Amino acid sequence: MMKKITLATLIALCTLPALAQQSGGFNGPSAQEPQTQAASPQGGFTGTTALSTVKDAQSMKDDQWVMLEGFIDQRIDHDKYIFRDNTGTLNVEIDGKRWQGQNVSPKDKVRIEGKVDKDWNSVEVDVKSVTLIK
Repeated sequence: MMKKITLATLIALCTLPALAQQSGGFNGPSAQEPQTQAASPQGGFTGTTALSTVKDAQSMKDDQWVMLEGFIDQRIDHDKYIFRDNTGTLNVEIDGKRWQGQNVSPKDKVRIEGKVDKDWNSVEVDVKSVTLIK
């Protein structure tokens, strides 16, 4: 019996650090749900992508890659936000794992990268990367 209690305690202590990770996300209006952090990021392409504006993104083709700099003004749904730059606003979808532990407020300038998602009457960006610009 004592071995089982010791083993259960050891397992609980080993899993505790994984549960206590700092999560990031949006800290502005309508920020109610905590975001979960993804596994450690993998490497990838390190070249450059041309910076676009919200106005440019609204006329791009579906699934075209886009990089935008601006502000996340508010949360409008579980993973939907309003992104703003000096040319306009655009709805963006940011999954919890994309925050990578960063906390962002409407005052923080960010760079988002993702794919344009065009439907019949709407345009949004499916965000794959969020980077806080300091």
